[in-house]
Amino acid sequence: MLAAMPRPATTPAPPGDASARARGDACPGTLRLHRADDGALARIRVPGGVLTADQADVLRELAGRLGDGELHLTSRGNVQLRGLGQEHGGELAYRLRESGLLPSERHERIRNVVASPLSGLDGRGERDVRPWLSALDTLLCASDAAAGLSGRFLFALDDGRGDVDALGADVTLRARSEGNALLRIGAEETVLRIPGAGAPQAALVAAEAFLDASPASGAWRVADLPTGAGPLVDEVERRLRAAGVRTTRTVAPVAPQGSTAPATGAVSGPRDVVALSAGLPLGRIGAEPWQMLTDIARHCGDGELRLTPWRGIVVPGAERERATELLDSLGEAGLIVGPHSPWTGVGACIGRPGCAKSLADVRSQAAAALGPVGALPVYWSGCERRCGHPQGEWIDVVATPDGHEVAHVRDGRKDAPVRITDSPPALAAAVSAARRGIG
Repeated sequence: MLAAMPRPATTPAPPGDASARARGDACPGTLRLHRADDGALARIRVPGGVLTADQADVLRELAGRLGDGELHLTSRGNVQLRGLGQEHGGELAYRLRESGLLPSERHERIRNVVASPLSGLDGRGERDVRPWLSALDTLLCASDAAAGLSGRFLFALDDGRGDVDALGADVTLRARSEGNALLRIGAEETVLRIPGAGAPQAALVAAEAFLDASPASGAWRVADLPTGAGPLVDEVERRLRAAGVRTTRTVAPVAPQGSTAPATGAVSGPRDVVALSAGLPLGRIGAEPWQMLTDIARHCGDGELRLTPWRGIVVPGAERERATELLDSLGEAGLIVGPHSPWTGVGACIGRPGCAKSLADVRSQAAAALGPVGALPVYWSGCERRCGHPQGEWIDVVATPDGHEVAHVRDGRKDAPVRITDSPPALAAAVSAARRGIG
């Protein structure tokens, strides 16, 4: 059995820069809050983005009573609460533990799992990955070794459509129609075909093999390994075969990066129900629209919400004949429920005043520059760190000491930027032109 496999000794990777490891993992969680200019920040891991309606109620109540009243979604489908007092850490942990959102204190920051948000809902995937999600989270929380992963390490469970395979996870499982799974390590195109039933355990084996390979290099993620992911694929295959798992090597190109988010609106499925898909302007949502989504989930749906890595929310199980009415209500509450919203494709980091490193209030600037929906997404960053930026092709707007730079990013490369001094009309015009591919 895989669960009984010993962790064999391996030759460490050639020494790299281990200074990051020496400083410790600074990723925020719920037990160690991050100090920001607008108060303490808690990042609550929500594997697969799946929340029950009761858990959603707890988060809303905590955001309103302890924080700034808003819930902030991350690019991994997690939730951040901002504006917290440092003295609120104990109560926050207690309430999250009580609600099932903190099943293991040792593992709370490593439960980074994204999953295809529409899996099992629209008939497009090769299999429903929800069983994988539950099994993997249980395995992670039971593994002493996995507690050593960094808060940056990411698992992805793709139902075969290629949406979360494109997000650059460290360990990806991609479903196949014949019942098998493809196990991808980092961005390697050489993957291991394995039986689908053992896929979650195989993902844990891959993560533990990474931990054995990473100490000398200081690597937080697979991409940081100085030897690349190739030797790690070899080691994972060896461990799986030693456990009696049938593996076959094959080649599977990584799904193209880009906007593979669920379309907003009503998502039809094989049953006589639909999923309601809504986007959150700039990834944040207030108490009232959050409560509205929770009420829909509880009274009109399957009782759950699925947070997406594209800062959206999917509510499964709504009656088809009520979809238009419910979506209209969500649109009136300020959510994105169709492709024509000016907020479609617009994102931004927290900016000023929440972040001391930011050079501008980029969220207000993004709102002021809204115009017709462009062909390309745009992301506003308050500094060169570009926290939370999208993948694939997008328009990069970065605040500088004397204005902004606007550039087209594609395939990891950035075109020569257009520099705009502090002129809001000129900035809005440059962003609009770039999104439409002009210039």
